[in-house]
Amino acid sequence: MAEILAGYFKLGPGGYGHGDQMIGVKLSTIRGLIKPFQRADLPLTELEEALHSPIHEHRLAVLCLLADRAARSLKPRTANPDEVTAIYQLYLRSTAYINNWDLVDCSASEVVGGYLLDKPRDDLYTLIRSASLWERRIALVATHLFIRAGESADTYALSALVLDDREDLIHKASGWMLREAGKRVSETELLAFLDKHAAVMPRTMLRYAIEHFAPEVRKHYLAFRR
Repeated sequence: MAEILAGYFKLGPGGYGHGDQMIGVKLSTIRGLIKPFQRADLPLTELEEALHSPIHEHRLAVLCLLADRAARSLKPRTANPDEVTAIYQLYLRSTAYINNWDLVDCSASEVVGGYLLDKPRDDLYTLIRSASLWERRIALVATHLFIRAGESADTYALSALVLDDREDLIHKASGWMLREAGKRVSETELLAFLDKHAAVMPRTMLRYAIEHFAPEVRKHYLAFRR
């Protein structure tokens, strides 16, 4: 299993995850293992130390715990703004350890998006201009929480900034968020973005963004790329 996952997450030489170590535990198993600890409120200092583990799955478990804890701290009945802030700050100073797409995708929306939901979004525009592929992906995936709250402006603004990004994982993240914005917030807004940018969007980003449309609509926008 470890060898299969290592290939899937590009841990070999030249891959985006090169140098990481995996022991072969799937996310579904990890989520089951951490259930007893989800409401244990482990000290954040200990979780931050664990996030520095060289083992990929250790970091994945910590990030799932942090995401769950941030989400609970945002709910009205269990609101804890200080906790949300502390988790967010821990997260941003630990991005060197959030270094694969599954680590970003399990945590960025709840931790980063949750903290910024009622605040200025400047940090997202700093992250989207980072040299780090993972920090740019964090910025994009964080907007998923905004989308679920009915907001899409930052999704479109950030996506416009990565139209010339060289990384396929950024194209996928942007296309994914664009699709979700069109489905959950406004299809009209997505169509307007596509009318303006489809001709220069990376093909993967475009395909992800339009995959929920009817075949004739997909064909229309794919023709822009030709």
